[in-house]
Amino acid sequence: MWSLLQIELFKISKRPRTYLSFAAITAIVLIFQLAFKADGKSYMDLMLQNVQDNFELNKENAINGYFMCYIILNTLLVQIPILVALIAGDAISGEANMGTLRLMLTKPISRSQIILSKFIASFIYTILLLVWMAVMALFLSILIFGMDDMLIFRVKGEESQILQILKDDVIWRYFAAFGYAAIALTVIAALALLLSVFAENSIGPIITTVCIVIIFTIVSNLNVPVIDKNVKPWLFTSYLVGWKGFFYIGTNTEGQPIPGSIENWPAIRNSLFILIAHIFLLLGITIAVFRKKDILS
Repeated sequence: MWSLLQIELFKISKRPRTYLSFAAITAIVLIFQLAFKADGKSYMDLMLQNVQDNFELNKENAINGYFMCYIILNTLLVQIPILVALIAGDAISGEANMGTLRLMLTKPISRSQIILSKFIASFIYTILLLVWMAVMALFLSILIFGMDDMLIFRVKGEESQILQILKDDVIWRYFAAFGYAAIALTVIAALALLLSVFAENSIGPIITTVCIVIIFTIVSNLNVPVIDKNVKPWLFTSYLVGWKGFFYIGTNTEGQPIPGSIENWPAIRNSLFILIAHIFLLLGITIAVFRKKDILS
């Protein structure tokens, strides 16, 4: 199994699209950092236009590395599923397209091992993407903008809120958020791998995965009571942004933030369980389908 995994990782490392994904993350992060370095004050004026009169804020200190990383994550974690699908969607269909799938199956390895090795390789690729994002979005932003207390702009119901997290209480939240994101993106990898089993070229699974994510995301953001109750709980996209919960700090009876606290940990925990269940379900279906599939190419 270890040898098979090494082979899969070698294949991923030889694909140009692998490095395009890292280049895309680098470019997007640098654009954000340069834009905020040049004119971040305008963004803060826009966000604070409704509270300027009753909220004193040093805007220069507010635009720090922690704040920048949060802004970047809100943008990039919507786009990262596309980059994950580029690799996972090619796992089986790419082999079929090149005619190497039948040759692989002549080796003394089970079909389940093939799927598991490709899934683990896709998972490792996803982790590496997130590590690179952490380096660029968090640590590089800290080097450029420094560290200070972190502000979170949040809409809760019909009310807009500004949450302040002390700088000593931030970094662990990012580690937790990246861990959550790894699980969420692994669901995308498992979905793309499943679709890859049904195709003989990579374009189909990749595009289908992206379309499913887009459609499900749109439905997840619809505020319709019937959909809220009967549809959203079953869509994995409803839980992809659960990482934000780590930055919604709890408050005491007087409304003061409680350092080290999370406002709604049970909701985050339940979201994690649901995402993990999706991973096992999709992976199980993939193995079952692939074991019965007639390989003709």
